[in-house]
Amino acid sequence: MTPDTPSATDLRRVAAAALTGTAIEFYDFFIYGTAAALVFPAVYFPDLGGAGALLAAFSVYAVAFLARPLGAVLFGHFGDRLGRRATLVASLLLMGLSTAAVGVLPGYREWGLWAPALLTALRFCQGLGLGGEWGGAALLLAEYAPPGRRGRYGGYLQLGPCTGFFLATGAYLLLARTLGEADFRGWGWRLPFLASLALVAVGLFVRLRVAETPLFRSAGEPVRVPLAEVLRRHLRAVLLGAGTLVVGYGLFYVTTTYALAYATGELGLGRGPVLGLLMAGSVVMAATGWTGAGAADRYGRRRTLRAAAAAAAGWAVLLFPLLETGRTGWAALALIGSMAVLGALFGPIAAYLPELFPTPVRYTGAALAYNLGGVVGGATAPIAATRLTAHYGTAQPVGWYLAALGLVSLACLAALPETRGGDLAVRGGAATISQPAR
Repeated sequence: MTPDTPSATDLRRVAAAALTGTAIEFYDFFIYGTAAALVFPAVYFPDLGGAGALLAAFSVYAVAFLARPLGAVLFGHFGDRLGRRATLVASLLLMGLSTAAVGVLPGYREWGLWAPALLTALRFCQGLGLGGEWGGAALLLAEYAPPGRRGRYGGYLQLGPCTGFFLATGAYLLLARTLGEADFRGWGWRLPFLASLALVAVGLFVRLRVAETPLFRSAGEPVRVPLAEVLRRHLRAVLLGAGTLVVGYGLFYVTTTYALAYATGELGLGRGPVLGLLMAGSVVMAATGWTGAGAADRYGRRRTLRAAAAAAAGWAVLLFPLLETGRTGWAALALIGSMAVLGALFGPIAAYLPELFPTPVRYTGAALAYNLGGVVGGATAPIAATRLTAHYGTAQPVGWYLAALGLVSLACLAALPETRGGDLAVRGGAATISQPAR
């Protein structure tokens, strides 16, 4: 073992740091989505009517997706120049403090227009923090992991969003079952936001114990402006990588935000049962994500992703017809089925996107690709779903919209290379992909 070869203890510590930090950041991100579906229309947009208030809440929700590419550029710049570890600590702090601030922000009745304006600003800060989180955590794993097991180690990272979603949904399910409607809308919804402070403390403890990655330490002189290098030499990989993810983002955020609002509002299903189904779905998503990450090592990144993207596009068409039956069993199949195919899609991504970029710009490139996909898929999907349902009187056209995103993802995958088995070492300013698997 050379001095730069990670030990088993190093690998366990890195996996724990990536999983824990990402779980906390996505918990912070997801509690806003749940609150936007359940309480923010009444708290921050009470004068806009039912559909108008929901659209306004989802519009503020989308602001974070617009901020995420900016966060990828900002944190990617420092991550590529100064190191992965310190940058990840900064992103975790920004996300945690922004989330806790939402928990004490007065509503429209108390502060008028200042309330939704500050909510928008805090949501923007959340997006900045998350924009730097995923890329850095993915690099920790990819640059530490053995070449033949990068897919598997990337699976630890993809357990983080599932864990964060489980915690966020579970917090609101617990509140829904223990508080009356007046208390829930008055103050109860704020508790999950305030709990972020304690979670961030845990995340910082774990992350500060991780050393900088061996590949970054040996990469030599950093690139002066990583974004300029990415745009000049790797723009194609960024755009195609982002396009690969649009169906995953679209289906996930329609399932977990818009479908939640639609099922509990228009269809009259109970808030508790629907939240319980989404929690069960997050467990299934973690399982299929872990399986997909392992399959990416065995069968290749592209083959695994193609199968998952096709399944996501097909399931999107079934989602709302199943949900609109109004029966709990079919609703369970609709929501949990969506989460299952999403796990298989996101599982290989933590290995695949970092493998598309060389070490000096890997943070910026991977983070930018991941978060640009969120702008098209995650930011617009709940808004498009709200408008489509209002126009057609049914949510079934939303499935066809998501299926179209699936075709975009499949086309982008067809234009990307296979990277399984590649060497992440830097030679001549480019990542060496040696003897890629077909």
